[in-house]
Amino acid sequence: MPALAFITAVSAVAAPAPVQADTRFLAYDASDRVTQALTRGLTLEVERGLFGAIRVNRLISTSARGEARIERGGPSQVLAALPSEAGERAIYAIQAQGDGRGLARALCPSAEEAWLVLGRVRAGRPLTMQAVGRWPDGQMRHCVQLSYTYRGEWALPPAGTGPSDTTLPGFTR
Repeated sequence: MPALAFITAVSAVAAPAPVQADTRFLAYDASDRVTQALTRGLTLEVERGLFGAIRVNRLISTSARGEARIERGGPSQVLAALPSEAGERAIYAIQAQGDGRGLARALCPSAEEAWLVLGRVRAGRPLTMQAVGRWPDGQMRHCVQLSYTYRGEWALPPAGTGPSDTTLPGFTR
């Protein structure tokens, strides 16, 4: 019985802690006139998984007040609507809540739904996004290419400091 207690105690100490996703905020500046006219700068709320894969959860305007939630996934017709030279493949649906509807209309005027197709998101690297919309006739059409240069990463306060209901002014959990 003492051996069983010892094994149980060692197992409890040696067991890894639960793995949590790492949330980061990556800021980008518009790198061309079209992108500047439509979005200026933006910040991506990204979540890095256990094996380093990054998922984008939210787009936040860095020049005006506004944000849009995006969710990974979309129909394969979105990729078929991209220009042949586009290398982006990660489809994100722009959610209509909050400022999402306004973002979708700005990127794809007259479209009923809109998606963003992103390339690989990495700190320190430029970012290209393609906007694709579904028009009332059911056709998917490429709307615009957005190009950004990396600006930096928001520094978040250490966990357990500051007000418990916010992480940064204007950012809520």
